[in-house]
Amino acid sequence: MVNKLTSIVIAIVGIAMLYMGSQLLMVGGTPFYVIMALGLLLTAVTLFLNKKIALSIYAVLMWIVLAWMIYEVGFDKWQWIPRGDIIGLIGLWLAMPWVVRPLYKAQQGSRARGFHPFLGTTLILIVALVVGMMFYDPLPKAGDITNERKPVQTELAKNDWSAYGGTTDGLRFSQLNQITKDNVNKLDVAWTYHTGDLRDPSQDASEYTFEATPLKVNGALYLCTPHNEVHALNPETGELKWKYQPAKNPSYLQQHQTCRGVSYYDGSVSPADTTVASPAICRKRIFNATTDARLVALDADTGKLCADFGNGGVVDLRANMGTIRPHALMQTAAPLVAGNLVIVGGSVMDNGYNSGNPSGVIRAYDVITGRLVWNFDPANPELTQPIAADATYPQDTPVAWGTLSADLKNGLVYVPFGNASPDELGIERNADSNTEKFRDTLVALDLKTGAFKWRFQSSKHDLWDRDNPSQPSLLDIDYQGQKQPVVILPTKTGNLFVLNRLTGQPVYPINQVDVSTEGGVPGEKFSATQPVSKLNFIPDPLTEKAMWGLTPFDQMACRIDFKSLRYDGNPWTPATERGSIVFPGNIGVFNWGSVAVDPERQILIASPVRLAYKYNLIKRTPETADKRLFTKDGTPYWNENFQGDYAIHIQQLSSSLGIPCIAPPWGRMVGVDLTTGKTEWLRRVGTTKNLNTTFLPGRFPIGFPMGMVAHGGPLITAGDVVFHGATADNFFRAYDINTGELLWQTELPAGGQATPATYMGSDNKQYVVIAAGGHGSLGTQQGDSVVAYRLK
Repeated sequence: MVNKLTSIVIAIVGIAMLYMGSQLLMVGGTPFYVIMALGLLLTAVTLFLNKKIALSIYAVLMWIVLAWMIYEVGFDKWQWIPRGDIIGLIGLWLAMPWVVRPLYKAQQGSRARGFHPFLGTTLILIVALVVGMMFYDPLPKAGDITNERKPVQTELAKNDWSAYGGTTDGLRFSQLNQITKDNVNKLDVAWTYHTGDLRDPSQDASEYTFEATPLKVNGALYLCTPHNEVHALNPETGELKWKYQPAKNPSYLQQHQTCRGVSYYDGSVSPADTTVASPAICRKRIFNATTDARLVALDADTGKLCADFGNGGVVDLRANMGTIRPHALMQTAAPLVAGNLVIVGGSVMDNGYNSGNPSGVIRAYDVITGRLVWNFDPANPELTQPIAADATYPQDTPVAWGTLSADLKNGLVYVPFGNASPDELGIERNADSNTEKFRDTLVALDLKTGAFKWRFQSSKHDLWDRDNPSQPSLLDIDYQGQKQPVVILPTKTGNLFVLNRLTGQPVYPINQVDVSTEGGVPGEKFSATQPVSKLNFIPDPLTEKAMWGLTPFDQMACRIDFKSLRYDGNPWTPATERGSIVFPGNIGVFNWGSVAVDPERQILIASPVRLAYKYNLIKRTPETADKRLFTKDGTPYWNENFQGDYAIHIQQLSSSLGIPCIAPPWGRMVGVDLTTGKTEWLRRVGTTKNLNTTFLPGRFPIGFPMGMVAHGGPLITAGDVVFHGATADNFFRAYDINTGELLWQTELPAGGQATPATYMGSDNKQYVVIAAGGHGSLGTQQGDSVVAYRLK
């Protein structure tokens, strides 16, 4: 009876595999699943007939499958899972005595045995091979960076963390070295603070994210929350000093509900050059740019509004923007305080409307009065004098939603412009317009006047949402024996462009590669080439073999998707109505977390992401021009492009189980020697623990080290330690900067999708602090924690 039931189960698996395997074969995929299915069905039939040969047939099938797995993916254990898990489990069951013994008894009478030599030996050898592979990983690249530490002629973060990236250079580096790679494993929680600002599912946006990097300055720790509250804490105890709570205006239609950081100005050290004769009401100021487009100035000591700034402490960033649709203009990045100016870009809804989107103007305000000092408008780059009170900035221009950087010594500010909405459609764009010239462009401006200095376009005629999301990093490097001042620009495509920051000329070579120029939708135009830096982490092109899953069935579904969708083998595949694979997708290889750089040793640390997405253009008709479009489960597309030619549906290329179709790692960490441009080491980051799964209730309890998506940036210290949260498993980790070796890890109370900071407390102890509140879109555990660590 056991064997009859077993044969029926194997037959059902074989029929299902034959059905899906035939579908895959019909779209041009591998025939192997059909072969595997036939082997299963032959096993099922002979087993049902009580033939001992069934076990030998299955042993042969296991060897064929093993050879096929090695042929397709080598000895990558993670990629063996969907190819061999069901086959292995069936083989294990068939090798059990209660299956084997009846077959021997049926054919050999009383000489029944409980072990089948061929199948049993096959299983033992394969199990031994799998166990051995547990200790082997073909991905990591071992290395050891030996660059000496040399002093640099620039101000670096040390006792304080005074700006979003440590300083206006955006390096995410601290000269503190009390915590080293030798003692970091002794870190312990110093304090935990709860902001109390939690998502209300009935009102707040689904992308509710606590991504703040705290500042430590003026003897306090300052941070902002998704509802744009500002909290000032005691850096040594986490006790609340003061809190600013603006009125809340939540809406689930808001595309982003986040605040990545506040900024600080100390007028008692550098008196502002203003036209105001009387002393400033508050000389030390915290600036917060809000998701409802306001720039707020607070007294750093009390949290009260600085009444002499703008209108009672607030500058309305909707001024001169014309008609603004609800939630179409927002601020998500920390404003840049440079000299006597506070400078902001902005963010708009991606693909929300075909026209009438807010301007991407860059505006610089006097830190004391809130007076507009200059504006740089991509549509009119030569007109930097403040706009007239009754004038309106031209709409539908590129926006810079990431954090800006400034070279105070040379008087330059660096603006990483992204796309202009609609992001994925260019039918109505004018190739000769300033708007097109500044799309996805790093721009250097004169800090005092906003005058244009130079520009570099990182992506041409962007149709994929390839914004420049990362804060540029400024330092001097000795590349190939020649010292140069550089700016490093990480991009969503995976390029790290290294440019002379005074001229914009490439320091690392850049090639123009040929890309797809045909297809897409009628009337679309394409750039024939795209820039690729010598230093890049552009993922290798996808193949059918690269598709993944937990079982052969979801992997086959992914393979069918891969063969059915358009994919040109490069990151610039056009979006289509029938569907295209865009890899990397709009989350990018690099995003707002940027990179971290040790300028004294000239080492760059980055955490590139590998995820593919499906882009489907949806033709709008006069009847649907202004209607919301919804997915099958009733959620809005978010990229509707009202009144436009097409809406776009963007979703991760994943199986019905919600698992990425591409094989892990989805997150990596790399160490680069900037003097040579060589990647010296590479490793996976993050595990499967705490993942929010659709195939299991709750969160996944086991931490398989596959390499998970990391949304947030790294931090480097002079103790040769790299600190990194960001991964989807809620862990905070420390690595050896020289080798990438994992030195320490701890589980956070919620997702750590934020960039950490470090500072020296008044108790002469070094602290490392990170916000742990999760990320709505990534599905990580949400919360309201800020956690600080110090040595025991």
